[in-house]
Amino acid sequence: MKKQVWIQFNQLEAFMVDVFLSIGVPENDAQTCADVLINSDKRGIDSHGVGRLKPIYYDRIVRQKIQQPTTNLEIIRDKAATAVVDGHHGMGMVVGKQCMEMAIEKARTYGLGMVVARNSTHYGFAAYYPMMACNAGMIGLTGTNARPSIAPTHGVENMLGTNPLVFGMPTDEGFPFTNDYATSIIQRGKIEQYEREGIDCPAGLIIDRQGKTKTDSVQILKDLVAGQAALAPIGGISEETGGHKGYGFATVVELLSSALQQGAFLKQLSGLTEEGEPRAYSLGHFFMAIDIDHFCDLEEFKKTSGEVLRALRNSQKAPGADRIYTCGEKEHLAGIDREGKGAPINEVLQNQLIQMRDEQGLTQYRFSFEAK
Repeated sequence: MKKQVWIQFNQLEAFMVDVFLSIGVPENDAQTCADVLINSDKRGIDSHGVGRLKPIYYDRIVRQKIQQPTTNLEIIRDKAATAVVDGHHGMGMVVGKQCMEMAIEKARTYGLGMVVARNSTHYGFAAYYPMMACNAGMIGLTGTNARPSIAPTHGVENMLGTNPLVFGMPTDEGFPFTNDYATSIIQRGKIEQYEREGIDCPAGLIIDRQGKTKTDSVQILKDLVAGQAALAPIGGISEETGGHKGYGFATVVELLSSALQQGAFLKQLSGLTEEGEPRAYSLGHFFMAIDIDHFCDLEEFKKTSGEVLRALRNSQKAPGADRIYTCGEKEHLAGIDREGKGAPINEVLQNQLIQMRDEQGLTQYRFSFEAK
């Protein structure tokens, strides 16, 4: 068995750009897609980085042919502070970046800007887009629907996607506040990571049609596609533990990701025809930017935000706890830790990198884990 190795970010990013180029993604778009993926790895979010290059993008373009490498973004409706776009099944990261750029420009004029997208595809780790707003001195917000995964409270059928609802807010610290997570306790990307690492999923996070917990990561991924398993929403499977709250937030994201732009929703996002053949996922996203200078001085906002976060971290810790974190801090620390190391690449990923390289004839790449 090959050991896990660490590969420098610059090599991985260059490789991903060349893979995207080789399968028909235009150069600027290829750089955008690779930038989203590598920034996930840099932040320690291994579930949404290079590990998704092959199964989520490469295979859907090359093998399943359900995603377009060229993104033809069409503006359907453009009003003062809002817009509706159609991604025509192009690259979700390209759709996402362009939509947030539009929202930011609208917010400069009107204080708020909101853009919604339909017929898009997986757009990577969600915090990328609110962080764009933070870099522009704004508050950012995004959400997306996804393949059916979450069961409604008191139900066992996977209906809602993992549907993240993500904010980004600038602070006077070295990193923004970002709460990037799904509205389920666990999301598919994490289960995919468990599968690659040969690890069982913890009990209590996934249920079958009888309401019993499932832990076999390989079987869970198969059963989610077949509709025989479902993720529990944040709070768990019952109202007593607050599961109805996670279910409610997931539904908010579903509505904003479909009803505003009249896009697909719930089971329509399965990626399968009635005959079980692969088809485009037709995801919906929404993006909002709020220009802080329309409300108060940006630096004062950053200072207050920083004071709030520092007060939380400095509050009394539970017995045995080393420290208290605030959202975005662990990702910031992971970035510092990984700066000189790169991204961890396990055996499954090593084989995927070699396969894509060889299939596309990218002979200029040789990785450190290959036999000499």
